[in-house]
Amino acid sequence: FFFISSASAPAKPTINIMIATTVRSATRIVSQYGRRAALLSSKSIRDKAAVSSSCCSISAIRCSSSAALNNDAASPSPPQSAQTSIPHNVYMWGTSKQGTIPLSLLQEGGASASSGGMFSTGNEKIVDHPMSLNLDQGALTSFLGDDNDNNNTDDDDDAKLQQIFCGATGTAMVLNDGRCFVFGSNKNGELGIGEGPKSTETPVHVPLPDPVAKVSLGPNFSAFLTITGDLYTCGYGGSAVNGMGCLGHGNMESYQSPKLVDSLVEDGCYASDVHCGEYSMTVLTTEGEVLTCGTGSFGRLGNMETLDQLYLEPVEMIAGDDVVQIASGFAFSLALNKGGIVHAWGKNNEGQLGAGVGLAVDVYAMESLPTPIEGLLEGRKVTRIAAGHSHAAAVTSTGELFTWGMHMDHEPKLENSLLHTKIVDVACGQNY
Repeated sequence: FFFISSASAPAKPTINIMIATTVRSATRIVSQYGRRAALLSSKSIRDKAAVSSSCCSISAIRCSSSAALNNDAASPSPPQSAQTSIPHNVYMWGTSKQGTIPLSLLQEGGASASSGGMFSTGNEKIVDHPMSLNLDQGALTSFLGDDNDNNNTDDDDDAKLQQIFCGATGTAMVLNDGRCFVFGSNKNGELGIGEGPKSTETPVHVPLPDPVAKVSLGPNFSAFLTITGDLYTCGYGGSAVNGMGCLGHGNMESYQSPKLVDSLVEDGCYASDVHCGEYSMTVLTTEGEVLTCGTGSFGRLGNMETLDQLYLEPVEMIAGDDVVQIASGFAFSLALNKGGIVHAWGKNNEGQLGAGVGLAVDVYAMESLPTPIEGLLEGRKVTRIAAGHSHAAAVTSTGELFTWGMHMDHEPKLENSLLHTKIVDVACGQNY
């Protein structure tokens, strides 16, 4: 995991990578289980901190000039356009495979740490400390190349990087005009670039009818959320063995290009957040409702069944809870309601649901219905949650950090070593 303190700068990562956005003294981070990270810093916003975390198999950063973190959970709102003229510095580090870190943009001498470097191991490049990216208009435009539709020549001249989303095997860049470019592994069509190569180190534009607000790059499939609240998915659609329906299109077909999830439109639902798991997807609507689809094994859909769902369906157990944040790991999910209570469901083989030992925690352990996480969290108001591959974390309104899972702690454990400072947010990666 990685945490943000309002009193000190982020520490150097010790395992894998992380993503962080710093806004002077305050910071915003997003990390998911990928193997690299990006850090954006703004020089014109003061005394505000905002952090967003989503787990599963992806990483994401969303930067907004007006973003601020409140200690009280707020209701979800429609995705907003992220246009801003505020300059940002971007830093990336970690393991780059199949071009997931734009090495051509890394600036020599642009490191934010005094030691370390970049070296190769087989077909991977490892950047073991944050290095800044050259985001001058000419460099960024050159890196992005010619837009696929060839209709945005003027826009390319004014292109500015707005957001970065790092997934397990791919990376997405969203510009200030809402255009999205992707690169990395495309073995299952998860980049949404159509019939093409199994990987690309050259950014490819993903044409969508509306500006992109968020990208969730999973290990097998991905989701694109627009500022209008529409959801598009692509990649691996599932199988009889792995489960089917993770794309939410009512079938087990795979799609090489993003396809609109029509059922949400037909039901009049607008999405505010989305998380892609191994073979399941979790969506939060603007009304605070949680929807799931895909494989039902290990209860990861939260509906007391182990059957697959081909369409997004409500998690009925928490239908009236006014959920404000969701987080998903490899095969489990968390939901935080407005009252500061966290519910968890899905696979629990490593104690990632925080339910305590109870029945033996083994390879078959699971919770098929959302279960409130109690223990030390009981009586405390949680304001932020995060989920990694098989562990999770929570931040309370008083700035305390709790973690659990990975066969280390089966219920929330207070991180006493951090009591000297107030934690404002947390993000989890694959095993950190």
